[in-house]
Amino acid sequence: MFNPKIGLVVFDLAGTTVDYGSMAPVAAFVEGFQRMQIPITLTQARAPMGMEKRAHIRAIAAQKDIAARWQQVHGRGVTEADIDAMYEAFTAVLLDVLPQHCDLIPGVLDAVAWLDQHGIPFASTTGYFKQAAETVLDKVAESGFCPHASVCATDVPAGRPAPWMIYRCMETLDVFPPQYVVNIGDTAVDVASGRNAGVWSIGVAASGNELGMSDAEIRRLEGPLLLQRLKHARQALMSSGAHYVVDTVADLPDLIPKIEQRLAAGERP
Repeated sequence: MFNPKIGLVVFDLAGTTVDYGSMAPVAAFVEGFQRMQIPITLTQARAPMGMEKRAHIRAIAAQKDIAARWQQVHGRGVTEADIDAMYEAFTAVLLDVLPQHCDLIPGVLDAVAWLDQHGIPFASTTGYFKQAAETVLDKVAESGFCPHASVCATDVPAGRPAPWMIYRCMETLDVFPPQYVVNIGDTAVDVASGRNAGVWSIGVAASGNELGMSDAEIRRLEGPLLLQRLKHARQALMSSGAHYVVDTVADLPDLIPKIEQRLAAGERP
């Protein structure tokens, strides 16, 4: 019998369920490049957010301004040995700061409680490497966020925008076909991985990387400027191919029934 119900929700971690504004990785990327005498801006550090972290470093280094500065400082292009050195610096800094950036984003526990009430399992994916992912998941478990499956970028052949982490969650929890799966994350590559997997792909604007502000910073921002920045964040995620964009995962319980209505009408992601 046809039953157009969502069977799995896959959450990103930083900026989506924990670490409002996705703050932890940014400082670590900046430090990694600083050690190579290449200062980078927060915007440059955030641009590839959501990718596997070695790939993220490589993407930062490939940015035109940074590549030119690297050539000027070092007299050559970036090598794999340079990437290795920055990745080593990044991992050390990240593991040091992560425990201070594991607070759940408001509304997460209510959203997963709603999923539990409706019999919908949920999983987590992340661009973090395994030790970092386990650090976050151990901390958030203390607050009640316990995914039924969790996959990190180093568990699969390639991180986002490849669909493999989503597929691994689907395989682990025996949920298929893809149209019954929702993927939700705060970056363009989160959205792209959902589209590549053939699932419903939801962007998160307010709590994540596109806005790039902590909850406290948002509360201090004047109304019109905040609305302007939120509009830009929403547009960026929609331009990345999101089926929907929400401010935070607190909006998910209102969104799932709308997706199920579309499924019932024969629509597919």
